[in-house]
Amino acid sequence: MLLALFSSIVVAQAVAQDNSEQQLKQEVIASVDAQADALTDLSDRIWSFAEIAFRESESAEALIEHAAAHGFAITRNVGGIPTAFVAEYGSGDPVIGIMGEFDALPGLSQAAVPERSPIETGAPGHGCGHNVFGSASLGAAIAIKQLIEAGDIEGTIRFYGTPAEEKFFGKLWMIRAGAFDGVDVMMDWHPGDEIEASVQSSQALVDFLVEFDGQAAHAAADPWNGRSAGDALELYAHGINAYREHVKPTVRIHYHIMDAGKVVNVVPDYAKIWVRVRDRSREGMAPVYERVQAMAEGAAIMANVDHKVTLISGVHEVMPNRTGGAALQANLEALGGIEYTEAEQQFAMEIQKATGKAPVGMDAEVRSLRETQENPSGGSTDVGDVSYIVPTIRLRAPIAGKDVPWHSWAVVASGGMSIGHKGLTYASKALAMTMIDLYEDPELVAAIKAEFAERKGDYVYEGIVPPGPPPLDFEQ
Repeated sequence: MLLALFSSIVVAQAVAQDNSEQQLKQEVIASVDAQADALTDLSDRIWSFAEIAFRESESAEALIEHAAAHGFAITRNVGGIPTAFVAEYGSGDPVIGIMGEFDALPGLSQAAVPERSPIETGAPGHGCGHNVFGSASLGAAIAIKQLIEAGDIEGTIRFYGTPAEEKFFGKLWMIRAGAFDGVDVMMDWHPGDEIEASVQSSQALVDFLVEFDGQAAHAAADPWNGRSAGDALELYAHGINAYREHVKPTVRIHYHIMDAGKVVNVVPDYAKIWVRVRDRSREGMAPVYERVQAMAEGAAIMANVDHKVTLISGVHEVMPNRTGGAALQANLEALGGIEYTEAEQQFAMEIQKATGKAPVGMDAEVRSLRETQENPSGGSTDVGDVSYIVPTIRLRAPIAGKDVPWHSWAVVASGGMSIGHKGLTYASKALAMTMIDLYEDPELVAAIKAEFAERKGDYVYEGIVPPGPPPLDFEQ
């Protein structure tokens, strides 16, 4: 009799707790809806600023002003980066973080129309949707702040303004400064072309410069007096290209020639190349990095010039968290897909046709939780390094048509109109709903941390970042 009574009490308490969480989730959904116009305006302003890595002064200030106006305490200049900041509200545990990026890409200026139409030829544009990224994350943080302020939940919310993801990986310097210390769980999302709780990894990478110094000479009158840095650069690039056949299929090697001489009639005495090595893990990337550095010395010997290798930065692969992903997945299924108007679908299809893709429009359905792949495709992100510091839950939400080329004008166009705006509010709701689970369910937080500890094992994190301040004045 007593056992039955106790079981009934436990069940009643569980039901009451579940009802309470559902009510709180409805409140954050309503909060995001109430914020929608302001968040859209914020996103569109950042879209119009379109500032590249470490130059995002107006974008960062817009986010800071919006957070401060909603009662967040602001910490600026995090990690020695003028555009990196933390906006915090509340006190005590749990401490839940949420990241927001806001840097643009060079050369992608584009109007919000479905054909190639630069606003300013050669200017930057948000070809990765970071204008939407930072705004949506801040909207979710504000929804949580309102509940803490009302006394409905307890704990701390931190919004992390993280610059320079596209080029220098600003989170590395923020980590080195201890900015993420004390966070229990981190929320992250990224614009994409479908709705998914992401439990996939990414690629580790390292960026470095190789510079060659030789002796200038007249290219016709006395070339024998010259030692060509350009020859060294060509030999080095040829070596990289020959090496591609002899690396594992998961490896990628890219380079960008930054300087190979100024005029045709001078043997160039200086040349510079930016090299990037990737693999599905830091462990696999390291030997390729060592080999490609050694090849630079070989090229310098052959051309009889000097050389210097300079580390820029590098990132770890993402460490996924399936426990957190499952919690997010449940909230995505509760939200359902996104409804698009006929005009929005037509906009997406016109862009798809313009970029040579099947005109299928927007992918509006919630994807099921996939198995974590051993060798994921795709790019790299400094979120990977954060995921080695604190367990990280990741979301993908659409702001552009299915399969359109990323880092292109197509994403800039979509992210600056209503398709991007709908992705913003959807992501903001899903992130805030999942944070409710974290604040209300200590056992979930413990399980997420347990998976994090198991995956990390005895690995000791060390950032791939050179000593000294971030390269704020780097030639871009």
